[in-house]
Amino acid sequence: MSLHTEHTSSNKSAVIFDMDGVIADTNPYHAKAFESFFDKYQVEYTQEAFEKHMYGKHNSYIMQHFFGKPFSPQEIATLESEKEGLFREIYKEAAKPVYGLVEFLHDLKKHGFLLGVATSAPRANMDLVLDALGIRDLFQSTLSSEDVKLHKPHPEVYLKSAELLGVSPERAMVFEDSFSGVTAGTAAGMKVTGVLTSHQKEELPPCVAYIRDYRDINAPTVISLLK
Repeated sequence: MSLHTEHTSSNKSAVIFDMDGVIADTNPYHAKAFESFFDKYQVEYTQEAFEKHMYGKHNSYIMQHFFGKPFSPQEIATLESEKEGLFREIYKEAAKPVYGLVEFLHDLKKHGFLLGVATSAPRANMDLVLDALGIRDLFQSTLSSEDVKLHKPHPEVYLKSAELLGVSPERAMVFEDSFSGVTAGTAAGMKVTGVLTSHQKEELPPCVAYIRDYRDINAPTVISLLK
């Protein structure tokens, strides 16, 4: 968890990004990692099941759904560590941002926005992505699964992000690509833009805007959507 408190101000606005499918299109690489992982444990899966029960979900839910049985927190931690290690190995050489992201981040900074990351992914994954893309310094707050007790669709990670950034929820725009993520952002009292990397518009709860990538939006548009 990071925070540069000198930048916070009650009259500022913030943009908070989920990570998987929003900062980087990691979901195909998560799918590859889960395929290897489930093959090892002889667990059945389909692409359709991944779309419904993997993208945007926390590992404790994913493991119990696909294995079809409950696990203790210790067992979940062991399974998660193995699977996420596979993901990082596969993804580290392929890391790249969603098209137009870096330019959009600089545009937001230029217009005075505070920036945050709020992901259900483990911190090690977030660190890999932010460092591989060279964008860590653009964010004033970075929250991962270890930083919250309740995971999306619960709004805790977004409420905590707003608190750390020193902005009220109604002055924050969330970028999300999953049903649980959009639900979390909306429940936090924030405006949500749907990023259509993982799902169609019809598969997400209502958002104030939808983009295919960051060529579809700019900082002045975010300002107008927050009014």
